[in-house]
Amino acid sequence: MDFGFVFMGDCHIHGDVKFAEDHGFSHAWLYDSQMLGSEVYAALALCADRTSRIKLGPGVTNPASRIAPLSACGMATINELAPGRAIMGIGTGNTTRRTLGMPAAKVSELEEHVRICRDLFDGKITDYTEGDRHRKIKFLNPNLNYINIKDRIPIYISASGPKVAELAGKVADGVILFGAVHPELVKWMVGCVRKGAEQAGRDPDSVYVLSMTAFYLTQSDEEIETRAVREAVGPMVASSSNIFALSCHKDPTAIPGALRQDLMGFVDVYREPDAPIESRHLKLYEGYLQHLRDEHEKLMTKKIIQATTLTGTKQEVLGMIEAMRDCGVHQVAIQPIRPTREVVEQVAKEIMPKFAKK
Repeated sequence: MDFGFVFMGDCHIHGDVKFAEDHGFSHAWLYDSQMLGSEVYAALALCADRTSRIKLGPGVTNPASRIAPLSACGMATINELAPGRAIMGIGTGNTTRRTLGMPAAKVSELEEHVRICRDLFDGKITDYTEGDRHRKIKFLNPNLNYINIKDRIPIYISASGPKVAELAGKVADGVILFGAVHPELVKWMVGCVRKGAEQAGRDPDSVYVLSMTAFYLTQSDEEIETRAVREAVGPMVASSSNIFALSCHKDPTAIPGALRQDLMGFVDVYREPDAPIESRHLKLYEGYLQHLRDEHEKLMTKKIIQATTLTGTKQEVLGMIEAMRDCGVHQVAIQPIRPTREVVEQVAKEIMPKFAKK
């Protein structure tokens, strides 16, 4: 099992990324959300300059924030600064787009963006369209050390619903799950990925699977449904559950039955239908993934907390990770809510030794 860490897109985060690298973490993922944090490629460039082993990538970017050639150039630039350590994480932009009051990108737009980036990373001439103009493009100076496409850049697609998970299986090197901890959630998503891979004639086992989630160790006598626990992991629970619900709102039956009602209860947690449409998103996403909103607390049951986050006693959490591994997960990536280095140290000390490679 690999262990990654998920950071806000923060131009000052490079010190914490180096700290995670020094404690044995293999991957660092930075959120790409222009209304919530720093510009992700500027932050990743600083991380690349100050680290030597840890793999780096946006976790995740999307097709709507940048045109595909710009996304490809950003990733190839990070790959020049950190050769062989750059991984492109990309999804439909559920959060990023909604902080603008806009819908997530279409699956077809995601697929096209990935196609263009993959071709450019492979040094190919590829088709590029803007409006009714269709052109051929390629990187023109790949050998001048501005970018690096000699070292392969993997592409991982973020998925919280069947369509995007199948797309990941068809075209991506890996899939990023968000808040998938319960075996039923993991099996559901991994099953969709494998289906897509098989349809494309690919080996399903070749697709790398990681799950981003929160982490909190309780004492043996501590109840899960306490304010302290909810504040520590609640922002991740609300975000991931909302994205699962939005991804399946047209067909909730796609969600495993044991968790369907719990997850669909989060479908409207970032909506204010009575507020002005031009500005209602400004209030809803303030402090996103940083603080627990009072109105979300009643939804934070033990069941949903442990379905979407690594929360419980040390033995419970170790068991959760083992179950995730058995369901096909290759990496657990931790999103901290409380002080980052405290979480890094706790995971490195209490959890990672159990899964150290022999």
